[in-house]
Amino acid sequence: MSITIAIDAMGGDFGPEVTIPATLECLKANPELNVIMVGDESILKDMLAQALIKYKDRLIVQHASQQVEMDESPQKALRGKKDSSMRVAINLVRDGDADACVSAGNTGALMAIARFVLKMIPGIDRPAIISTLPSIFGHTHILDLGANVDCTAEHLYQFAIMGEQVVKAVEGIESPKIGLLNIGEEDMKGNEQVKSAAKLLETSSLNYIGYVEGNSINAGSVKVDLIVTDGFVGNVALKSIEGAAKMIGTKLKDAFSRNILTKLASIAAYPVLKMFKKSIDPRMYNGASFIGLRGLVIKSHGGADALAFETAIHLAEIEIEQDVTRKIIDKVAVTLESREDV
Repeated sequence: MSITIAIDAMGGDFGPEVTIPATLECLKANPELNVIMVGDESILKDMLAQALIKYKDRLIVQHASQQVEMDESPQKALRGKKDSSMRVAINLVRDGDADACVSAGNTGALMAIARFVLKMIPGIDRPAIISTLPSIFGHTHILDLGANVDCTAEHLYQFAIMGEQVVKAVEGIESPKIGLLNIGEEDMKGNEQVKSAAKLLETSSLNYIGYVEGNSINAGSVKVDLIVTDGFVGNVALKSIEGAAKMIGTKLKDAFSRNILTKLASIAAYPVLKMFKKSIDPRMYNGASFIGLRGLVIKSHGGADALAFETAIHLAEIEIEQDVTRKIIDKVAVTLESREDV
């Protein structure tokens, strides 16, 4: 299956220094992948000189005269930079020239532009950001991770519908277990928003297993495939987990560097430590999907290195191959029809 991805080559903290090597690794690994690198043509063609020859049938450069800065306001990026690499890459998805866009650029600007250009799926009020986080069971999908600070129960219900389709497609799980993030598992706990969302989920066709607490993201007693929450709580949880992972890594390094005995111990423990580090390496979980839009957009962490950005591209490849956007559209249509019949 031939697929085409538009890469915002100028986005992120490092721009082409990261996006180009990551893209070339993906082209090398997948002969069915075609890439449109979007950005400053003079810079990209110079850096891609040999690659444009090697991958002449699968790699092209699309010029964009502007670049969205990482601290730029979404409104300014949307209204004042219509020829930014971010905007042009998303336009390619809208026009059918690319199956997905991958960008490490400004999250707010990317969401604003994607929503304006691609529009919403009928029946969905707001887009959401979904990604995976490591857990003792492998990993867990969670949404929303920051697109929507304030959500209604209906929004959470819609997030669950869309998230289910992502998990089914990406993980191959027929009936993903869905939990609603709360301050406790008991029915009487939580605010009115969460309680109302629970009632909607309980009467749905989704495999809703009830409330889950924050520890269920990484180490709950029961495997949860998808955790639903609003963007405020989801983003706080994400950043807290990232900080905890960094602290653990720093503490381990300090402990093994303390003296000659601990340094010797680190040599003996190296294979285990290497395995542990890989299992929680945030680069292996990089890439968040903007869902609810009539087109596929993948957001990479702004500070991603080449390996992390490569992971985000691989996520786009999977979601294109699994036709995730179409499956969400179909599921939403069926859900709306069934609710109208009630």
